Amino acid sequence: MTVHYRQVEVDGRRLFYREAGPRDAPTVVLLHGFPTSSHMFRDLIPLLATRYHVLAPDHLGFGFSDAPPADEFDYTFDALADLTRGLLRELGVGRYAIYVHDYGAPIGWRLAIADPAAVTAIVTQNGNGYESGFVDEFWAPVRDFWADPSPSTEAGVRQALTLEMIRWQYLHGVPDESVVCPDTWQHDHALVSRPGNDAVQVRLFADYAGNVALYPKLHAYLRDSGVPVLAVWGRNDGIFAPAGAEAFAADAHDAEIHLIDGGHFLLESQLATVAGLVDRFLERTIR
Repeated sequence: MTVHYRQVEVDGRRLFYREAGPRDAPTVVLLHGFPTSSHMFRDLIPLLATRYHVLAPDHLGFGFSDAPPADEFDYTFDALADLTRGLLRELGVGRYAIYVHDYGAPIGWRLAIADPAAVTAIVTQNGNGYESGFVDEFWAPVRDFWADPSPSTEAGVRQALTLEMIRWQYLHGVPDESVVCPDTWQHDHALVSRPGNDAVQVRLFADYAGNVALYPKLHAYLRDSGVPVLAVWGRNDGIFAPAGAEAFAADAHDAEIHLIDGGHFLLESQLATVAGLVDRFLERTIR
């Protein structure tokens, strides 16, 4: 399977994306989380692309997409969703399934709420859509920052940008840490450590509070649209606990939920299991 590495300009910003699979097949859009990029899907893409047209963009400020300084671009999840919508428009993609992870979830939710007819199915892999599931130990410093943005609370948020914490995200809850390649956290840390990127990431941590406020609209969308939902979750995740996956059953019609022995970056340790679940779900739900 050939994976192509491409770029497209959207609203004056260069966005990098990975593409594979037949263009006349149903499209699946993979939306990555913090602190990574489309790199997190490098092994999943060839497995899905045997029968689907797969697109995996890097959000602005991440991976190999442009990363304008935070004083030049207003980094919000609304803005990242608008750029993703623009990328899909440039590529002529009008209907698609989404696979969302972490930050990719609030971006995907915005796409779906704005155009319910466009989204054919949702796979959420440790991508929250409910207040249930937030792990207090990780989110307490972020909530402190939301409540009182100051140098002291910002310092707590900045801990998430350190090599130690990025490594923790990859290894926490993984039964056999030796299966996770160190390239992952080294790659992510190098990119978020580019000059000025720390301010970009702090700005998005600040804006994340708005994602929680969006949840009621998401729940209404899930109820009204009947969109098929697969929640496949690392049950040992130290950021979004299993309750975040189980909550989708409250609003999604016949949500399929799987809790798997792994952590936040489940693809690093349970690729075959996740790919099998996703493939069977998409085969059953989209055409």
